[in-house]
Amino acid sequence: MDFETVIGLEVHLQLATKTKIFSSSSAAFGAEPNENIDPVTLGLPGCLPVLNKTVVEYAMMMGLALNCEIRRWNQFARKHYFYPDLPKGYQISQYEEPICERGHVDITVDGAQRTIGITRIHMEEDAGKNIHDSRTSASLIDLNRAGVPLLEIVSQPDLRSPSEASAYLKVIRQIARYLGISDGNMEEGSLRCDANISLRPVGQIKFGTRTEIKNLNSFKFVERALEYEIARQLSLLKNGKEVVQETLLFDSASGTTRTLRTKEQAADYRYFPDPDLPPLVIEDSWIAIIQSKMPKLPQARAQELAQNLGLSPYDAGVLTAERETADFFDALYAACHNAKAACNWLTSELFGMLNKVGKTITESPVSASHLAELIRLIDSETISGKIAKQVFEEMFATGKGPEEIIASKGLKQITNDEEISKIVVAVLDASADQIQGYLAGKESLFGYFVGQVMKASKGAANPKKVNDILKAELAKRKG
Repeated sequence: MDFETVIGLEVHLQLATKTKIFSSSSAAFGAEPNENIDPVTLGLPGCLPVLNKTVVEYAMMMGLALNCEIRRWNQFARKHYFYPDLPKGYQISQYEEPICERGHVDITVDGAQRTIGITRIHMEEDAGKNIHDSRTSASLIDLNRAGVPLLEIVSQPDLRSPSEASAYLKVIRQIARYLGISDGNMEEGSLRCDANISLRPVGQIKFGTRTEIKNLNSFKFVERALEYEIARQLSLLKNGKEVVQETLLFDSASGTTRTLRTKEQAADYRYFPDPDLPPLVIEDSWIAIIQSKMPKLPQARAQELAQNLGLSPYDAGVLTAERETADFFDALYAACHNAKAACNWLTSELFGMLNKVGKTITESPVSASHLAELIRLIDSETISGKIAKQVFEEMFATGKGPEEIIASKGLKQITNDEEISKIVVAVLDASADQIQGYLAGKESLFGYFVGQVMKASKGAANPKKVNDILKAELAKRKG
């Protein structure tokens, strides 16, 4: 019997707000343990939560980007469970009335596009962090993260492979970064996900028994964990055994999953509306304000580059992968009007140098205006492509503009026919043996002459004119 894989992801996205969701403590990453805490974070009696308005706006932005409906009336609920990193004994989340519902997003895998449904997006607070000290056999609690705002983005069970799950997660991260609502840093826990997975016979409508893999924090781990779990469940089903509904952890060292606990149902959490937080009513005018602030998203920008500038879908995708890169390219193209050259210099030369020194595009010592200036100098034949690379290296090292570097180093291209002719004649006069070989039919020596002329001009001679003048001079000597 052939089986179909069914995957749904619950993505937890940490929002880039200055303060926590229900208190004024800092939400910044990297503070000393228990530095960013307050009575609300600690769950002290009599302390009331106050909702952070920016969290609501960021949730609406993500909802609009994922084509969701924004609920005009939504409310917070208490989700009860008892872990040491949850001081109140419950997590403030949303249950029956989330802020966003019924959306979708497109992903592309192996050239094929698929639409993945979004069930819901809801706001909630993060829990603290347990730190297990092996030296003392003790567990310590850091509550800096407790109360940090999260969005939970729940997909429909529309994903059919580990590669699709990874692609979906990358799109969610890309959109969040474009919106500026999260840095999506998986190493710091700003983006992590739980994966629900089941198998069913091909053609069957009813879902199989699912397991949930918790806290996956890299694209690679998502794929590896799902691949292992698919193989494990397939082996059980083909041997006539049942899959047990449970929550699993992925062990990246062994590449296997292991049981964490049996899977809870919603009733186990004893959800009920939070009495300390009134229902949140969102007016149409507020949504309109948020819509007016929305940036153009990566898929739309990539389509525009491909359609309007003739770039390949691949190049357009690379240029729009990050908002800062897309903005840099837009400024670059606006100043040089040569899309292909702008793409090549940005993705090959500038990216290469930035990767070498570990910098991002926002830290680039070469500005868009200076790079555009360099491209214009090449297009006008003021400098050759070879000299341009030399100038670019100096631009990257110093931050100076190309014209300043060209003037100070005397690198301007020689385009005067008479001046190039003098160099050509001098090279040929000093190459009697090579000329004799060339005239005897050894035409490969033409490249030698070109190289000698370029060397004599220190790379400054216009290559096209060098070729033309050389051919004419050699023709004369052939008689």
